[in-house]
Amino acid sequence: MKQRSATSSGYQLGKSTGACAASGRPLEPGTPCIAALCESEEADSQGNPLGLVRHDFSIEAWESGIRPDGLFSWWRSTVAPPGGKRRLLVDDDSLMDLFDRLAEDEDERRQAFRWVLGLILVRKKMLRLEGTTPSEEGVRFLLRRRGSDPELPPIELLDPQLTEDDARAIADELGEIMADDDSTG
Repeated sequence: MKQRSATSSGYQLGKSTGACAASGRPLEPGTPCIAALCESEEADSQGNPLGLVRHDFSIEAWESGIRPDGLFSWWRSTVAPPGGKRRLLVDDDSLMDLFDRLAEDEDERRQAFRWVLGLILVRKKMLRLEGTTPSEEGVRFLLRRRGSDPELPPIELLDPQLTEDDARAIADELGEIMADDDSTG
């Protein structure tokens, strides 16, 4: 069985800078913006991208067609007001969409990210655990979407055998892209 792990150094998602990545202008509290997840421009010794990074764009920049290099996923948000509470920026459908897009990605860091996202979706009851099955790569968890046809095959999710620290680091980074706090704007 192949032991796999992702280190927290591969996840540099961060929170909003409060400025448009295209123009550098501040994104004012209460205004709509686009949060984009992109391939990191940095690479490991084999030339593989080092995870995903977050960039924020004004609606005007986004609607004019400006897109960052390595765009992976994006969602519409609103810049948090100063002193505002932490709030969810990504809805359940966007999380499921991100989970689905990561399905065919063979990068170990992204599969580790998908694993933690899958656990979050199980906790949110968007996915249901139906069982596990051993495979050459390790244990595969069999998941089903809430309300899906029981005749369809389950979603298989390989356990990447993360350490507790790695899983916590990925969950923390996922939390940073899913929510914003009073440091924005």
